[in-house]
Amino acid sequence: MSTTAAVPSPSRRSARRAALACAVAFAVALGVGRFAFTPLLPLMLNTGALDIRHGGWLASANYTGYLIGALSCATIRLAPGHMVRLALASTIVLTLAMGLVDAFWLWAAIRFAAGIVSAWAFVFASQWGLRRLAELDAQGFAGVMYAGPGVGILATGLLGAAAAAFGIPPPAVWIGFAVCSGVAGAVVWKTFTPVAATPHAHGRAPDTAAPVSTRADAAWLVGLYSLAGFGYIITATFLPVIARQALPGSSWPDLFWPAFGLALVAGALAAARLPLAWDNRLLLAACYVVQASGLILGIMWPTALGFGLGSVLLGLPFTAITLFAMREARRLRGDDAAGLMGYATGSYGLGQIVGPLVAAPIAERTGSFAMALWIAVAALGLGAAGLACLGMRTRR
Repeated sequence: MSTTAAVPSPSRRSARRAALACAVAFAVALGVGRFAFTPLLPLMLNTGALDIRHGGWLASANYTGYLIGALSCATIRLAPGHMVRLALASTIVLTLAMGLVDAFWLWAAIRFAAGIVSAWAFVFASQWGLRRLAELDAQGFAGVMYAGPGVGILATGLLGAAAAAFGIPPPAVWIGFAVCSGVAGAVVWKTFTPVAATPHAHGRAPDTAAPVSTRADAAWLVGLYSLAGFGYIITATFLPVIARQALPGSSWPDLFWPAFGLALVAGALAAARLPLAWDNRLLLAACYVVQASGLILGIMWPTALGFGLGSVLLGLPFTAITLFAMREARRLRGDDAAGLMGYATGSYGLGQIVGPLVAAPIAERTGSFAMALWIAVAALGLGAAGLACLGMRTRR
């Protein structure tokens, strides 16, 4: 029986409202604040505002901010709901600023700041939402939460494709994204009030046993999670550019990024329905393999169908990886998991910083992203092997 099926109606409504609020926060802070740059990068390249190397620097500036924001979460003592509100408001202002200024160093500063606040939104909305769902015994709604980034990616991808088709300049698109984000943020603003603790045995939420953390467990989670950040980010940053190189003159490249977002939504909803008793590390290993398969498809079969299937395989486990990693952090640290969530998210961000810095020079020198993508495949394979070994060792 589904976890949510037994939830009484008022609690079910509360769980749905909390999950949808987190989904909107993720859609704004991640789908727009972090990933709107991906569908707009080809437009900015075409207008001469950027070249591919500077595009890589802007991406890395955002991911550097994400790393710093994630690490800072371990020291922040404000209520999670207040932090989510701060991140939402900041994302809206920074997105608007991208459309109002026209200088590379200002764009770099804005993307850096956007990375910081998107990390805050991710960590504190995860903490707020997962705890709230645990208190309501409605963990199945976690899939709704983590579908949020996919919704944001799908929306910005389609709007970016429409902007390219109708010749809308990038500044106008950034401003449009900011307006849409402002409306979405206003809808969920009141939901993010501090969550009062609900009494449970030993003060724990119902899905969390006493913490089982050891330093080694936490270190392995942090280290191997960074490989997921490196493994996907090259494609997530440059997918429209890569597809345009392989399919010149085709209209398909504008649709691969929205396909990634749609697959992300489906994967998040499916992942949340898997039994909570399954080992998070083995689930993470399987997700890494799926993403590596998607990258290989794009490299070996650079056609519309190959890129389409590769985008789906890359997107399906994207937020499932996040969900399983955050669940593992809660398994290790219980309700005090915000610090470990922050460090894990920071390591993921470190992988994301390195990815574009590796890929852009290789692509500029060789004229292709193939070598960089094979490096990403190797990173995901190494991560999958490490996680599988950890999970099997525990089972033995």
